[in-house]
Amino acid sequence: MSGNSIGNKFKLTTFGESHGAAIGGIIDGCPSNVVLDLDAVQLELDRRKPGQSKLVTQRKEADEVVFLSGIFEGKTLGTPIAFQINNTNSKSDDYDLLKDAFRPSHADFVYQQKYKHRDYRGGGRSSARETAARVVGGAIAKQIIKPVEIIAYVSSVGSISVNKKYTELNLSLTETNDVRCPDVEIAQKMEQLILETKKKGDTVGGVVTCVIKNVPIGLGEPVFDRLEANLAKAMLSINACKGFSFGSGFEGTKMFGSQHNDYFNEYGSTKTNFSGGIQGGISNGMDIYFDVAFKPVATLLQPQEMLTTNGTLEVIKGKGRHDACVLPRAVPIVEAMAALVIADFMV
Repeated sequence: MSGNSIGNKFKLTTFGESHGAAIGGIIDGCPSNVVLDLDAVQLELDRRKPGQSKLVTQRKEADEVVFLSGIFEGKTLGTPIAFQINNTNSKSDDYDLLKDAFRPSHADFVYQQKYKHRDYRGGGRSSARETAARVVGGAIAKQIIKPVEIIAYVSSVGSISVNKKYTELNLSLTETNDVRCPDVEIAQKMEQLILETKKKGDTVGGVVTCVIKNVPIGLGEPVFDRLEANLAKAMLSINACKGFSFGSGFEGTKMFGSQHNDYFNEYGSTKTNFSGGIQGGISNGMDIYFDVAFKPVATLLQPQEMLTTNGTLEVIKGKGRHDACVLPRAVPIVEAMAALVIADFMV
């Protein structure tokens, strides 16, 4: 299985499966002599970890990161930074029924077809458990790219949406509720929908919006390494992600060029920002903002028709501890992936 790394100059490689001994990663290309706030790294993991609220999976993992190399006396050495997060609360027996069955819209079937062998416990490598390693890498990247600031929030769950632009919201309110939505009234409606969906054994999707502030001019290359292209790849690599749209996105297709053009101010900033902070694949110094769409989780705690290894169709009810909605825990993952991309261009 290839494709376990992201980045060129600042590179993160992750390893591990959902129910293996541990997950972790190696960061290569981190500059030396950077003072790291390891408490801040752990805080990012705490934002992603399971069991943090009634809205998410109740798998109880401390998700404590242990650094194995690359850091000495609180500073980076410039050598590879290796780390691991032990899996301490896996319940593999919950997945015995999936040993010979493939969940619809899940990676089970294609993994078996491609590799002829798979870890069916919790989805193995296809599990969102792997994203904890990304959050560690992103947390370190966030400290390297300061004063660049990355803020993500839940902007929709199912049909419930925040009908305001990010510039009209108080983004500091994002962490004041379990949904991680800065519109507190809308957040309550989202929470109710998630809980109702969870009670039915069903799942629901939504959208995470991300804003990157204080971006210097000049990040990105004009052709294949366009900044928005690398951001898109990073976001679409996240489990359950089904769409990426930056700047005016699809709404921009409804506008005329005379409406959509971002006209200049005297010193190079623009009066509007339909470009989403990127022009010609290169950052222009304005805020970068984009939306990331997540599908409903494929694993349902209700009977579903599944294909078996014998080629028959059987109705099987899923077991285990799963998210009814990935959105609240996806927020720090989106931020981490954005930080990794920005760091790769800045290092």
